[in-house]
Amino acid sequence: MQRRFKVILEWDNEEKVYVVTVPGLPGCSSYGSTREEALRRIQEAIAVTLEGFEATGQPLPEGDVEFAEVQVEVAS
Repeated sequence: MQRRFKVILEWDNEEKVYVVTVPGLPGCSSYGSTREEALRRIQEAIAVTLEGFEATGQPLPEGDVEFAEVQVEVAS
């Protein structure tokens, strides 16, 4: 069964890597020196995380997250 998860992909300027987190799976994260590597590695991390849920008898997370964009005015 395939599942989809939203991920957040951010550039870490200090470490010079892309950091990827999965809001629907707290604690699940990875990184990569390229965007493609980071996304490939987060797929592996998600699979391992879900295997851990199964192995310990925990229910798989049901919901995902919803993203919204907001705009704010900043005094200059």
